[in-house]
Amino acid sequence: MRKILIVIDMQNDFIDAALGTKEAVAIVEAVKEKIRSYPAADVIATMDTHGVNYMETQEGKYLPVPHCIKGSDGWQIRQDIAELLTGATIYEKPTFGSTAMAADLKAISEKEEIELELIGLCTDICVVSNALLLKAAMPEVKISVDPACCAGVTPEKHLAALETMRSCQIQIG
Repeated sequence: MRKILIVIDMQNDFIDAALGTKEAVAIVEAVKEKIRSYPAADVIATMDTHGVNYMETQEGKYLPVPHCIKGSDGWQIRQDIAELLTGATIYEKPTFGSTAMAADLKAISEKEEIELELIGLCTDICVVSNALLLKAAMPEVKISVDPACCAGVTPEKHLAALETMRSCQIQIG
């Protein structure tokens, strides 16, 4: 069985810049250790990617903080994490979940047995969105989330998202 790690949005703006939190900073070392535990070919990463018109989008109206503007420092994956992602497949996504990643992983699951593990930021927005997209696309694939390698917008929202995923048969822990 092939195990694939999905590293969600470990970008500067979510760690210690525009939307950063102390909880996000606190998971960086655990994320790096988790990435090191997988073969490079079995690691996928996502990047939240917005254009300069972000504030005009629906998301920008609900979350009026410009972030992850393509090409900016905040858009970059944190350097010490990026160095571990050489050889990884990276998906730029304009919204919370990556439908392209879900489609590609579904195609892989039709050829071989896989398990998926998600880590990253933010538990209550992009991690939960991707986990649920993947579960909907592949209901029989084991999907798990390592809560020690995730952080939410707040600790309370992190816990709420973990409960939501657990309710949808995503393994936590």
